[in-house]
Amino acid sequence: MGVEVNQGIGQSYGMETLYRWRILFVEDEEFTRSLLTSLLEKSGVDVRSCSTAAEAIAALEEFEPHVVIADLDLGLGPSGAHLLTRVEQVAPWVGMVILSAHASPSLAVSDGVEIPEGTIYLVKSEVSSAEDILVAVAAAVEKRVVREHGLEDDRIVLSQTHGEILRLIAEGYSNAGIANERSTTVRAAEGMVQRLFLALGLRSDPDRNARVLAVRMWQQGKVVIR
Repeated sequence: MGVEVNQGIGQSYGMETLYRWRILFVEDEEFTRSLLTSLLEKSGVDVRSCSTAAEAIAALEEFEPHVVIADLDLGLGPSGAHLLTRVEQVAPWVGMVILSAHASPSLAVSDGVEIPEGTIYLVKSEVSSAEDILVAVAAAVEKRVVREHGLEDDRIVLSQTHGEILRLIAEGYSNAGIANERSTTVRAAEGMVQRLFLALGLRSDPDRNARVLAVRMWQQGKVVIR
């Protein structure tokens, strides 16, 4: 089920880090799609907009977004929940945000298809600016840094995908090398590496090498792969 956004996220992550990101935005209502696309583009985000789930799937590989934002109700055809379930299958490194008129995720889905775990749930009536969406994007990319409860040292829990990326970095692979090993594009590899650093809590710092810090965290036993 989806994760609801709280106000604390925006205070933790600087908006300047979002401006390099690519967002695939899926909304069947033309006015809303045009309005939100314009707001995001004016914030410096690269946006590709679609009106159907089929268009979004077709654009997924070519556009290689960091985050997919989908309206839950896409009219005739697959819903936003169906779309994000597919995104989770073919591109698990992509962050996911659901837009919905329903205030509660439990009431939003009626056809038995669940919103994928880790999806950020955003209520349309609560969106008043591009920053509201960018906060949700930040949460989707980071997925709120899941930590293992009950471990005395509070180690960071990474997904299998993030664990594989960390292993390749530890073996000295560049982004191009990671792309080759995973049979993907360099841009997709860059996105996965960026999400790994965010999950580890590593921020952009010109004076410190995030790849070295990530490997050091692993060597020091601060990371658990689940």
